[in-house]
Amino acid sequence: MAVLSQQIGDFLTKSSWIRRMFDAGAELKRKHGEEKVCDFSLGNPDLPAPSGVKRGLERIASRAEDPYCFGYMQNPGFPGVRDRLAKHLSGEQGVSVAREDVMLSCGAAGGLNCLLRAVLEPGEEVICPTPHFVEYGFYLSNHGGTLRPVPAKEGDFRLDIEAIERAFTERTRMVLINSPNNPTGQIYSEEELKELGDLLRRMNAESSRPVLLVSDEPYRFLTFDGHEVPSVLRFFENSVVVSSFSKNLSLAGERIGYVLLHPDMPFKSELMDGLVYTNRILGYVNAPTLGQQIIDEALGEEVDTSVYVRRRDKLADILGRAGYEFHPPKGSFYFFPKAPGGDDVEFTRILQDELVLAVPGSGFGGPGHFRLSFCVPDRVIDNSAPGFQRAMDRIGDSDK
Repeated sequence: MAVLSQQIGDFLTKSSWIRRMFDAGAELKRKHGEEKVCDFSLGNPDLPAPSGVKRGLERIASRAEDPYCFGYMQNPGFPGVRDRLAKHLSGEQGVSVAREDVMLSCGAAGGLNCLLRAVLEPGEEVICPTPHFVEYGFYLSNHGGTLRPVPAKEGDFRLDIEAIERAFTERTRMVLINSPNNPTGQIYSEEELKELGDLLRRMNAESSRPVLLVSDEPYRFLTFDGHEVPSVLRFFENSVVVSSFSKNLSLAGERIGYVLLHPDMPFKSELMDGLVYTNRILGYVNAPTLGQQIIDEALGEEVDTSVYVRRRDKLADILGRAGYEFHPPKGSFYFFPKAPGGDDVEFTRILQDELVLAVPGSGFGGPGHFRLSFCVPDRVIDNSAPGFQRAMDRIGDSDK
């Protein structure tokens, strides 16, 4: 007798490869000792939070006796925090935005779910370049939508605008991008975003309902080699930015993020009203009071990104010397190398035998690759070199 719905039962069989590998890692660590396992499976930021987080917590503690310190506020968030966040985002995005353009959310995931619930009719589609974050399809299913993945360009994972155009149907409601991208580390250029904005403008002219461009940006702060993340707000008026402070402030477990609407969106007020309403009825009600008060103090600060630069270079050197094919990430804290032999699931099993944990690219819609998260201590990266080399050697031996 099944207690779960058929849909959730099916989803569990397809559940996230990231969590599966994380669980496998826990068993390996129990068996071999934590120091011997090199775990690159989970994007859990490990750097200390910047000083503004501590100041925010101290300020909260100083007024903890206030009966409303942890109470309800307006559902989009504390007005003063939204004012200061809007000012911060105006500088970051290069477009002037105001309080009424921003809703604080329970992380980027909560913000995306509020947006999808607000705009999707059953059966409508969201186009997404792939490889993509593993949960997008599940979020869409929460609200009756369908993910329509479109492969990025072979090799470097740039946007394939022609393929995106071919994927459009009368049911297309949204194009969802993630830049810097998880899992590839690619950053979409101004040229790509301008071309995408022009395409969406043409498609909107032919559509009975507006098509949105949504940019998921929790890794915006983390770029390498002088690369910058262009703002989608500059290229399309029906654009939405969803992001969080999970990575840049090391607040992943606090679940604090936001949804930002283009200030010139013609139906902005209606959409914001819908977001605030879905924030309530999905059970979030409002973003965490602690998180809101923390970011109010810590806006503009971030973790020490030079640590991630060092780790990226270390891992690139190890992979390169062992003979792996990969594009160094322009942003985020992930590598997405090709799987030697072509079978990503089998190759991650081989890596696991060598006590190196990676995630198969198939879980991200990118078969033939595997993902490595380098938000791990330097010793994990240093200790992984022999395991990566032995795994590569095993593939070479099997080809003889």
